[in-house]
Amino acid sequence: MADRAEELPGRPQLRLVRGDASPEEIAALVAVLTARASSGPPAPRTRSTWADPAFAMRGGHTAGPGAWARSTRTAGIRFGG
Repeated sequence: MADRAEELPGRPQLRLVRGDASPEEIAALVAVLTARASSGPPAPRTRSTWADPAFAMRGGHTAGPGAWARSTRTAGIRFGG
């Protein structure tokens, strides 16, 4: 927005379409818009561990004694004592 103001020095950046704003209201609006423009880019969003698609993947089954019983168990959850 500052670049455009330098390109067109005589042209206003804001225009009232309807109504009559007081100088205080216009100053408040300009202050809010300036603060928002100078705040920088938003922080990058991090993916929640719960939404990680890797948790939907199952590991492969291994052959051997007790493999049929291990195939029904969910990794990380123990049933019984």
